[in-house]
Amino acid sequence: MQADFAVELGADDETLEMPWAAGSGGPRYYDLKHHPELLRDLEEAQRAPALGEFLGAVNSAGGVLETAKCDVWSSTEMNPEEDIFGAAHKFGSYVDLLFSDALSRFSFPHHEQLAKRLTQLLQRVPEFPAAAEFLIRRCYYHGEEEIRDGFYITFYLFGYGDDEVESRQRWAMALKLVQNAIRQLSAEWL
Repeated sequence: MQADFAVELGADDETLEMPWAAGSGGPRYYDLKHHPELLRDLEEAQRAPALGEFLGAVNSAGGVLETAKCDVWSSTEMNPEEDIFGAAHKFGSYVDLLFSDALSRFSFPHHEQLAKRLTQLLQRVPEFPAAAEFLIRRCYYHGEEEIRDGFYITFYLFGYGDDEVESRQRWAMALKLVQNAIRQLSAEWL
């Protein structure tokens, strides 16, 4: 399994507003950490039960992280760097991860340490056609009286295969490995 992390804090890089909401009736933020029953309302979790399980685990009361946004998709479009997998199909997802602890949300060193440790743990996994990437990005946390600049991590995961079924199975296996790595780091962090 390939794993890597990067820092994207440039003026043109992606950012996140927390809490967030798309226009009226569109997608919005669900506080799964404090309201796990809302998981059943997430369309992405219904389409990909492995993602629902991952979200439930990451947002558990004992974990140091929570989630802000996610999506899953399937594609036959490959980037040149994905040629090493020799696959015709990929199944992918992203999950935006936040520290639950307010102080850690504003600590770049905490985000960097988390991304490095996750990458190190996943690089120990035997080779199979999957890739994980952790991107440290800027987040604007809206409080009652102010907006504070902090950070979050976008976690991308892809499973590769000859068809959608195989790529989805490999994605689900890799997602379970990331879930276990996050659980291990949460235990170390506490």
